[in-house]
Amino acid sequence: MKIYSADTWTMEELQEQVADAGRRILVVPAADSKRAVLETFGEVLSFPEHYGVNLDALNDSLHDFADSISENGNAPVTLLWQVAAAFRGDRSFGIICEVLQDAESYAGNDLTVTAILL
Repeated sequence: MKIYSADTWTMEELQEQVADAGRRILVVPAADSKRAVLETFGEVLSFPEHYGVNLDALNDSLHDFADSISENGNAPVTLLWQVAAAFRGDRSFGIICEVLQDAESYAGNDLTVTAILL
């Protein structure tokens, strides 16, 4: 997982780099609370209706999402997660980063995550 400051790279620059690498881009917009972040991931990644909006469900759903990338023969995906300044102070920020890193390891080249600190 890569982490950049929005002062270093603009969203447009990052999207251009990802597109040039032949990867699909999914942008996860900023949210201010753990619940809102989990809900946003669920919406952007089209998690199933039964998604539990908790850290275990995020982990399981990210693994399922990673499986769907390779099973369907789709281009690899890069998630561009915009991280609100208010959320970075929440202790769940680090835990969500760990879940995302685990999903990247599980998916191999099919899934990468870049967090953009706003």
